[in-house]
Amino acid sequence: MFFIDTVEVPGLGNRSYLAGGADAAVAVDPPRDIDRVLEAAARRGVRITHVAETHVHNDYVTGGLELARLTGAAYLVPAGARVSYPRVPVADGDRIEIDTALVLRALATPGHTPHHTAYVLEESGEAVAAFTGGSLLIGTVGRPDLVEPGLTERLARAQHASAHRLADALPDETAVLPTHGFGSFCSSAQASGDATTIGKERFTNGALVKDADTFVADLLAGLDDIPAYYAHMGPLNARGPAPVDLTPPAVADSGEIAERLAAGEWVVDLRSRVAFAEGHVAGSFNFEAAGQLATYLAWLIPWGKPVTLLAESAEQLAGAQRELVRVGIDRPAAAATGSPADWVRSGERSRSFPRSTFAGLAARDAAEAWVILDVRRDAERARAHIEGSLHIPLHELRGRIREIPDGAVWVHCAGGMRAAIAASLLDAVGRDVVAIDDGFDSARAAGLPVVESRPGHDRPSTTDS
Repeated sequence: MFFIDTVEVPGLGNRSYLAGGADAAVAVDPPRDIDRVLEAAARRGVRITHVAETHVHNDYVTGGLELARLTGAAYLVPAGARVSYPRVPVADGDRIEIDTALVLRALATPGHTPHHTAYVLEESGEAVAAFTGGSLLIGTVGRPDLVEPGLTERLARAQHASAHRLADALPDETAVLPTHGFGSFCSSAQASGDATTIGKERFTNGALVKDADTFVADLLAGLDDIPAYYAHMGPLNARGPAPVDLTPPAVADSGEIAERLAAGEWVVDLRSRVAFAEGHVAGSFNFEAAGQLATYLAWLIPWGKPVTLLAESAEQLAGAQRELVRVGIDRPAAAATGSPADWVRSGERSRSFPRSTFAGLAARDAAEAWVILDVRRDAERARAHIEGSLHIPLHELRGRIREIPDGAVWVHCAGGMRAAIAASLLDAVGRDVVAIDDGFDSARAAGLPVVESRPGHDRPSTTDS
């Protein structure tokens, strides 16, 4: 009898898997913090004999190389992937025995990357699950534009063909177990639901219900922004990531925090956006530990810039470290726990700014100078926006702050999280800011003039707060 355990990586919108039998198991697309995979194997009482990568990942740092080293497992990597470390190159049709009557069969599924490979888990010769990585996802496919712009259309067509290959090769009841699609920017659209089968996908997945030309046109039209840190993930994974160090960082006192800020380093406050708005260290930035910390901090921070973390507790700090190593931010320069009272030097004051709602925005004093700043991405803005608002996507804000006119800045996103980050960036440079902590659907109900999307601009996109 086989088992499949899912290792969730919700901050990045990904999943990893441990699958095996009575004695042995394979880990598929493991995250950087491999202790979670090792713990899953220990609970099952099995030995990890194989580690399999569906592709060289562009959105996170893999733990596969280190997991294989620690366990002595064979490291399965698609033969077409150019990597700098020893591995077992996997070609289309290869069969790898995992446990008694349990085999992993490789299926070439190019599209997300040119070398992408899916793995079909077979028990006694019957397909029971397919680890589809970034090829066939739930209701969609992995995006084809992360490798090289000149390859995007070709890879989009390859995605269509690969989806059909999986559907043609596997029974309807085969479980589809993708790595991406649960909020990951590697997905070409947001997945609907958290479980599926080949049979379900035949009727719901665009790659399987549309002809190739229509599918490719729709896919390319719907591609959203690419997080800047993705440019570093593929090369890092190809070189071979180093083992992680999750021990606590050096402790910074209020004087050191001030010195690091004065030196131009990043000081990141992990507390909730409510707590940050009520009081924080002047010049610090707010990236909530409970939000998409890794995605947005890695996207916005200049790559390699030292970062000091401020947390409410040791537990919050440890969780943030774990999130950040997954995207290559390995060691904070320093850290501190507590509250602004502990982090602000004696004689200095913390800063604060107001929070509001769209109803509050509608009721603002018309006699005051103000700006409505929309920090959502282009695709979101195209669907609907507040008339007269200024649009600067969050990931472009630091380089475009000077474009914002004088006056109080009322900043919003889709749900509040990104608005809080943006408000902290603006507050750090001395702007008068109000963070709108509200869902965008409330804008129209508040009586604000909302401009609807134009035909042809209602594009699918990965969604977040």
